[in-house]
Amino acid sequence: MAVVTACVGAAVAIGGGLVASNQAKQAAKGYRNEAERKAGEIAEIEANRQSIPNPYANVKDLSGIAKDLSGMISNPFANLGVATQAAKMQAEEADISLANTLDTIRSTGAGSGGATALAQAALQSKKGVSSSIEQQESNNEKLKAEGAAKMQEQKMSEAQRLQGVQFSEAQRVQAAETEGIKFKYGEQESRDIAKLNRLSGQEAQQRANQAGAKQAQGAAIGGAISAVGSIAGGFSDRRLKKNIKKIGISPSGINMYSFKYKDSKFGSGTWQGVMSDEVSGDAVTKHENGYDMVNYSLLDVEFKQL
Repeated sequence: MAVVTACVGAAVAIGGGLVASNQAKQAAKGYRNEAERKAGEIAEIEANRQSIPNPYANVKDLSGIAKDLSGMISNPFANLGVATQAAKMQAEEADISLANTLDTIRSTGAGSGGATALAQAALQSKKGVSSSIEQQESNNEKLKAEGAAKMQEQKMSEAQRLQGVQFSEAQRVQAAETEGIKFKYGEQESRDIAKLNRLSGQEAQQRANQAGAKQAQGAAIGGAISAVGSIAGGFSDRRLKKNIKKIGISPSGINMYSFKYKDSKFGSGTWQGVMSDEVSGDAVTKHENGYDMVNYSLLDVEFKQL
């Protein structure tokens, strides 16, 4: 009766072990699928990562907005004229004065010496007018030269100013463009890396869950195998075994052996157990097939595969 009870208990354990094993197997499959889905998301993000930009590739030169104002600079002395009108009036006045004087000489009967003197005076007056015009022309040429030099100096100064504006503007644009590209790239990288880290952690957790489920599955299978072993171990008749070797004695004085079953349906490989003909009491019963069975739960000897 004890053996039957043990067999029934082992059968129940087998059933429970198989159910637990199947549940663990399904759980492991679910964890694996979820881990693979996370890995797929990671691969997709990696495949679509932004390319590393060249911050200087699209820098625009805005220096063209600076206008050359040098054309507005002129020589204030370029168009100086000579004050000839006043000189002409002075010469005409001298001629008129001379004519009047000649008329006076004729009417008064003065001599030719007076007329000659007057003519010479008129000539000297005209020479003075001519000298004044020449002096003005000379001064004008000098002023024109000075004005041209001043204008050239101003043009050079304006050109240098424009060059400074262009360079400064180019630097400002370049710095702004570069910082903008760097900021955008950095923000997107931070977002991608954070998402990748989160997905990697989730994948790792699913892999760990899968491993745990596989361990549970293995433990459940091991329990079922142990239950099967308990049933097989019930058949401890010496006639069913081969390669029997004594390997020790239990604390209660029962001989312990290593052996193999002649029929692999009881188990393959080498096992540890007892010989039923050396065990007495309720631990040994005879099966309907004529072979002895042992209830190891009543012994201090462990039945196990070596």
